[in-house]
Parts: sequence; structure tokens; C-alpha cells
Amino acid sequence: MTQKLRLLPYKEYRGVEKIYSVIFYYLPVFGAMYRRRVELCLDQCKGGENILEIGFGSGLTFLNLNDMYKKIYGLDLTCDVNIVKEVFAPYGIAPDLRNGNVLDMPYADNQFDTVLLISILEHLKPGELQRAFSEIRRVLKPGGQVVYGVPVERPFMVFMFRLLGYDIRLHHFSTERDVERAAEKTLQKEATLVMKATPAFFGSVYEIGRFVKPA
Repeated sequence: MTQKLRLLPYKEYRGVEKIYSVIFYYLPVFGAMYRRRVELCLDQCKGGENILEIGFGSGLTFLNLNDMYKKIYGLDLTCDVNIVKEVFAPYGIAPDLRNGNVLDMPYADNQFDTVLLISILEHLKPGELQRAFSEIRRVLKPGGQVVYGVPVERPFMVFMFRLLGYDIRLHHFSTERDVERAAEKTLQKEATLVMKATPAFFGSVYEIGRFVKPA
């Protein structure tokens, strides 16, 4: 059963430059699709001791992850990590958050049970993906998993982004197939699944991958 994404009241989220993007999760129609993609990624996370979310932004997953893992770690290029920590302190959640890049991560080898990336890898250029997955493999424990979600670039998805004021080609450099190919070169594939548009005849709009580091 798909778990429900648990969100704070919208106005409580702080610490990222484009905080207005959080509102997408609360909108009718658009909000349901935004939440659904995160929920599908969370469903693939098996729980354990430590999880690293790369590109955590405002911490939209933290309420859920706190129930699944003993410790949340987060790496993000631009957010104000101290402000994000302040947001979650009243909820008894104390994540270890840092600024940094997936291509050169400040973590020890074999540290995490799960690495989670939701709508991050498409922003890398195809030539950078292999390096990113090599770093992910390095920080995963043997038997650990990476779970990622990336948009499927179809006409409907491009149209949806335009409605939200984005030109997808200015932000997304790698396709879902580029990401999957890079993951397959470094890790063992467990599953990929797709999220359909609403209505479904528009086709797939999001792909979730789960890969493991062999024990």
C-alpha cells in the first residue's frame, strides 16, 4: 500500500531560495501528481539505520523518513541547512544536513542503507551521471539501495511544466533512459516503475528506479 506523504503546513517551510515551489504540493490536480511521485519513491525505501537524501530542499520527505530510519542525513547544493534544521526541531527531528554535491560527497565509504534522490539526476549532464552513481555506490553499505525518481520527458510532461512557467530543456539535461543506463553500469537493478499521468492516456510522466550495491 502506497504511503501518504505527510507535509507540514505550507508556511512552515523555509530555508530554500525558491520556497514558492513548495506550493505545488498543495495545489489541486498538480499537487496530487507532485505528492504521488514522492510517495512512490518512499514506497521503494526499505528502512534501516541511515538514509541520505540528496537534494532534500525544504525537507518535504522528513516526516515520513523519520518513521522509517533511525537517522536522516541530507545533502543539498543551495539550501540554508540551519534554517531547515530549525523547521523540524519542534517535531523532534534532528537531521544531519550539509551543503554539497553528489559528484563529490563528504561521507565515509559504506555509510548508508539508502540513498534517495527525487527529481535530482535529470539536472546532471549525461557525462556526469556515471560519476554520481560511483559516488552513491561508494557511500552505500553492501546490500544498500539507491532509490531515485526522474521525470519522463513526454509531450504531456513538457506541457505540464510550461503551465507552471518552466521550459524543461533549460533545467533537465538527462532523460530517464540516460539515468537508468548509468545506474546499470554501477549497481544491480532491482526494479523500475512508472507513474502514469491523470488521465492515464497521456502516458508515463515519472520513473522510479531501485538499484542495490551487491553485498
